[in-house]
Amino acid sequence: MRKLIVGVTGASGSAYALAALRALREHGDVETHLVLSEQARKTIPLEIPQTAADFEALAHVVHRDDDLAAAISSGSFITDGMLVIPCSMKSAAAIAYSFNANLLVRAADVCLKEKRKLVLVVRETPLHLGHLRTLTQLAEIGAVILPPIPAMYAKPQSVDDIVRHTAGKVLDQFGIENDLFNRWK
Repeated sequence: MRKLIVGVTGASGSAYALAALRALREHGDVETHLVLSEQARKTIPLEIPQTAADFEALAHVVHRDDDLAAAISSGSFITDGMLVIPCSMKSAAAIAYSFNANLLVRAADVCLKEKRKLVLVVRETPLHLGHLRTLTQLAEIGAVILPPIPAMYAKPQSVDDIVRHTAGKVLDQFGIENDLFNRWK
């Protein structure tokens, strides 16, 4: 079974993480390791009807963000990589500069140092020069920057369609088959 780490920060966009977790659970052959930041636990109920417990129920393994001794904090724990969805600019900056003060950032740093896929669904707009430099730093050290930008060619009929499109694009980065959105024909 493949192993994938899912980090959720307090940036707006909890629905993206929920859609990705649901799709991964349905896929069946991906073991998910979930880390919710403390701010994510506060943001989730502000945005959607679900709670942090609902997110945790979709994961195979749940890690506390303050547990820097968790398995995912070590490069010797083999995974297929990590997605951070949504990714706040605070977390992006911490990852870019290896400020490993919590498990979410440490697990992302491990993915980078071990040359494993790290996909960041960065949520901020507009972006100032400091944000852009941080994102450039992340791209230079191996992260995939995947902002949640809707594809109008898919003719979305609802917010859920837009959310599922981003979740599908994230899963594509890991080679995980999905039918979360209408593909270009």
